[in-house]
Amino acid sequence: MNTRPFLLALFASAALALGACSSDTGSHAGHDTGGSGHDTGAMNDSGGGGKADTAGGGGDDTGTMGDSGTGDTGSGGDMGSDVTADMGPQDHIKTIFLIVMENHNWSDIKGDSSAPYINDTLLPMGAHAENYFDNPAAVHPSEPNYIWLEAGDNLGIDNDDDPDKNPLDTTDHLVTQLEDAGVTWRSYQEDMPDDPCPINSSGLYGAKHNPMVFFTDVSGDPPATNTQRCADHMAPMTQLETDLQNGTVAQYNFITPNLCHDMHNIADPRCNHLIDQIANGDEWLSEMVPKILASPAYQDDGALFITWDESEDGEKPIGMIVLSPLAKTNYSNDVPYYHSSMLRTVEEVFGVPLLRDAANQPSLEDMFNTYP
Repeated sequence: MNTRPFLLALFASAALALGACSSDTGSHAGHDTGGSGHDTGAMNDSGGGGKADTAGGGGDDTGTMGDSGTGDTGSGGDMGSDVTADMGPQDHIKTIFLIVMENHNWSDIKGDSSAPYINDTLLPMGAHAENYFDNPAAVHPSEPNYIWLEAGDNLGIDNDDDPDKNPLDTTDHLVTQLEDAGVTWRSYQEDMPDDPCPINSSGLYGAKHNPMVFFTDVSGDPPATNTQRCADHMAPMTQLETDLQNGTVAQYNFITPNLCHDMHNIADPRCNHLIDQIANGDEWLSEMVPKILASPAYQDDGALFITWDESEDGEKPIGMIVLSPLAKTNYSNDVPYYHSSMLRTVEEVFGVPLLRDAANQPSLEDMFNTYP
C-alpha cells in the first residue's frame, strides 16, 4: 500500500493541532508577557528595541509561534503597552516645598563658616545655581520679590506695606491657578499671629513675606483677618511638623521662617545669635530640613527648593538649592535664573499656564535627572 498520502495527512492534522495550541499560547501568554514587560516601566523606554522585545514585545514573539511565523497574533506586545495605563504615573515631582530666606547674596552664604549645614550637608546632597537672581526688573525691597514668586511680576508693588495698603485685585497668580486645577496648597508662616488670615505684621512675623495674603481673591476685598479662603490655607510652622509626620501636607507648600530664622538682617534679642544672621538661618534649616526630607511626601518624589528673597548692594546672584530624590547631587550650573524660573518650575510641575515673566525665563529643569 502507498502510505505517503496517509502520512502527509497525518502530519498536516498534527500541525493544525499544534498551531491551534501555539496560537492559544501566543494569545494568552503574549498578553501576560506584554503586561509583565510594561510592569517594568522604564525598561521598555531605556531598553529601546532590546528590552521592548524581551518585555513588552515578548508576547509578540510568543504570538508569532502561533501563526507559523506570521506574527498576526503578536498583539501580545500591544496589549502589554495597554497595561501601562494601569501602572500609574512614572517618576515625576509630586510635592513641592519652597523655603524663602532673606537678604543675602550667594557669595555671603557659599563657603561661609556661619553656614556649615548649607555648605557641608545641603550642597553635596543636591543641586544649586550659581547665577540665580531675584527679579529681572531689579525691584526691591522684599515684598515685590515675594509677589514675583507668586505672580511673575511685582504688579506695581515697590514697598513692604501690609495687604491693607497693597491689595492686589487679580486672580492671575499661582495659588489660584493651582486651586482651579485641583492642586492643593498651603502657606506655613513661623510666628504668624492668631488671626485666621494673617494680614497684619506682628512681632517676628512679616506679612510682606507671605505673598498670598496680598491677593484679594484669597484675603478678601478689602483684606480681612477672618476671610475663610485665606484661613483655609494658612498655617503656623508648628503645624508643618505635624503635617509632615501625618502625610497631610499640600502639593505646593510655601514656607517662611520668622525674622530671626530667615537670616533677616535684624539684631533682636529673641534671635539665637544677636548679629550673626546667617548662623540663625543655617541652624534653623538644620532643624527643619531633615524633617521635610524624612517625610513621606518628600520621599515619594517630592522636591525642596531653598532660595533667598533678594540680593544686597546691587543685582547679584542669590542662593537656590534644590533637593529631591529626582534631583542631581553635588551639582551646580551657571544658567541665569530669576524668581520667574522658580514660578515656571511650579507651573510646569502641576501643568498650569505660565504667568507673565515665567514664560520668558528657563525653568529649573537642569537641576533634575527626571523632570517634571
